[in-house]
Amino acid sequence: MQSIPDHDLRYTLANELHARPFPSLEAPCTAAYLAIKMPNDAASRDRSLDLAHLHDLLDRYGAPHPQPGATHYFGNIGRHLLKWEQHTEFVTYTAFTDTLSDRPFDPVDFEVFPADWLTKAPGVRVTSALLRVELWDPERDMMARLHDWFVPESLAATRVLDDAAVIAGDFRIDTAGHLRFAVFAAPESGSRRIGRLVQRLCEIETYKSLSMLGFARAKEISARMTDLDTKLTGMMDQMTSDECAPEDTLSGLLTASAELERMVARNSFRFGATAAYEAIVHDRIHVLREQRFNGRQTFNEFMMRRYDPAMRTVKSTQTRLAAMADRAIRAGELLRTRVDVERSAQNQKLLESMDRRADLQLRLQKTVEGLSVVAISYYAVSLASYLAYPLTGALGLSKGELTAALTLPVVGVVWWMLRRIQKKMH
Repeated sequence: MQSIPDHDLRYTLANELHARPFPSLEAPCTAAYLAIKMPNDAASRDRSLDLAHLHDLLDRYGAPHPQPGATHYFGNIGRHLLKWEQHTEFVTYTAFTDTLSDRPFDPVDFEVFPADWLTKAPGVRVTSALLRVELWDPERDMMARLHDWFVPESLAATRVLDDAAVIAGDFRIDTAGHLRFAVFAAPESGSRRIGRLVQRLCEIETYKSLSMLGFARAKEISARMTDLDTKLTGMMDQMTSDECAPEDTLSGLLTASAELERMVARNSFRFGATAAYEAIVHDRIHVLREQRFNGRQTFNEFMMRRYDPAMRTVKSTQTRLAAMADRAIRAGELLRTRVDVERSAQNQKLLESMDRRADLQLRLQKTVEGLSVVAISYYAVSLASYLAYPLTGALGLSKGELTAALTLPVVGVVWWMLRRIQKKMH
């Protein structure tokens, strides 16, 4: 039976949905998490450097390499299970081990990533975290341990996934340079659920950190935006007065508009990525199905109080920047219209002046033509008189009388001939 041909990307796209499975984890366990990003233009970076850095780590543990062009990897490195993922702007490394250190959140747990290997990373650290997963033991004072591990005023602790676990964290960087998250899993929680929960916590922290880059960018450009806003207001005030030539104001507006357009172009990706990352953060928190634990703030409440204001600042800056760019363009168009109208009025006056000069030239031409008739008639009458002088005796007229009799006919003939010449020229 002949089947319908498949699209070239059918299997690739279908498999992409299953390409990055969640880890399966049993409590107790520990996870060391690291996210690396190029400082600038991370989306257009050389991704082969990411793979080369991964290969270097795998070689240190004698682990096999992923296939060329891979964007994710699962494999054992020593006594750890490594999960590596390559994303649009960053790469992540998560190392899992099925043991717990005697000292909670011991920096030694992060030494699965060698120090010299970290210094060779093709980028900088966006975030790193240690996650401690224990079984939920009702007989142990959980809150006392949380207050010992975290900063109480920032602590967020919540029951998630219908009492499958209690998660906690303060989103602060400890003295070793890592964030800390604790997971107390209920005995009946399966390994896949624990793995998904740990992955969600890593994603919340990563996308929270990445979206805060947009907040840093917003603060960075806010001072310059204020300066440009003041200049725009001043130039728009000049448009309604005669203090400055419109051409000079238009030049200033075009310069400000060009700078604003450059700012929009340079920051559009960061602001767009920030909006996407913010949505992911809230989505990951939403799927946790949080319930309050011992009166502590939930992760959603923590974000609402401390994270959402920063995101609103980013949105406000993006909106303000777009509005300023539009305002500069509109002001430039209005001033350009004013300049065009003034130039049209000047052109109109010039045309009127040219019309007046043409009218004067026409009058002068008619005057000259009239004088030409007189001059030509004078010479014609003289010639005609000389020709007619022999007839004075026969006609009984004096020379003066004969000249007077010839004047009017000669002038009429000259005038008629000039008129015919003018008509033929036109």
